[in-house]
Amino acid sequence: MTPRVEIDEESGFCFGVVTAIHKAEEELAKGGTLYCLGDIVHNSREVERLKSMGLVTINHEEFNRLHDAKVLLRAHGEPPETYETARRNRIEIIDATCPVVLRLQKRIKQEHLQPESEGKQIVIYGKNGHAEVLGLVGQTAGKAIVVENLEEVRKLDFGRDIRLYSQTTKSLDGFREIVEYIRTHIAPTATFEYHDTICRQVASRIPNIRKFAAGHDLIFFVSGKKSSNGKMLFAECLKVNPNSHLVDSASEIDHSLVAGASSIGICGATSTPKWLMEEISEAIRHRI
Repeated sequence: MTPRVEIDEESGFCFGVVTAIHKAEEELAKGGTLYCLGDIVHNSREVERLKSMGLVTINHEEFNRLHDAKVLLRAHGEPPETYETARRNRIEIIDATCPVVLRLQKRIKQEHLQPESEGKQIVIYGKNGHAEVLGLVGQTAGKAIVVENLEEVRKLDFGRDIRLYSQTTKSLDGFREIVEYIRTHIAPTATFEYHDTICRQVASRIPNIRKFAAGHDLIFFVSGKKSSNGKMLFAECLKVNPNSHLVDSASEIDHSLVAGASSIGICGATSTPKWLMEEISEAIRHRI
């Protein structure tokens, strides 16, 4: 019997990534050179597509040497130093920072600038070194503490006030676990406030992807290897369907897995383009 192949309609770019890519395409259509500070999205195939249209990806070191150029800032956001460099070097900024990230940056900056902020620990639940997290830490002049797991949370000073925020794409369950741990360990003389700053468009994908993965014999989860959101959502697939496999292109599909599967599901991260999931679906159908 020919297996059923289904693409998850809820998977694909979040609105922040869609906006960034549209801005890049609009600017590239005008002609001239457009630089992007870091990969526009954590998906190598989409980065290659935009590169073929003329988008030039640069790192911060290259950005610091640029003058009189046009640079797109991706959805992840940037620390204040990036904008200062742009002013100094006469760089025109095309700002595609996600509105959700922008609001979070402002909240953390306000927290940092409060008069009683001395002695208070601003803690960010996120991936150390992630582009969004670097932008958030930058709002505190580098003073915020980044924690990725309970092991790192245990190193906090529970005798001092703690203000907890989260990277927008982190797991809601992981955030709640950290909140509970701090709440039960904070000293009576210290205060603890937490702010659930996880993007609901991302968080709402977890129950959906669990349901989708559970409804198929075989899952191909399509994501770039650098996507933290991809890693998190793929882990959710594995929880409900151990026969889930991470791929970032059709060439990575192990077609021997397809034999015996009556239904095959294709889903992906907020950084996965729909066209790539469709390409993988076609590759599977072609081999059935």
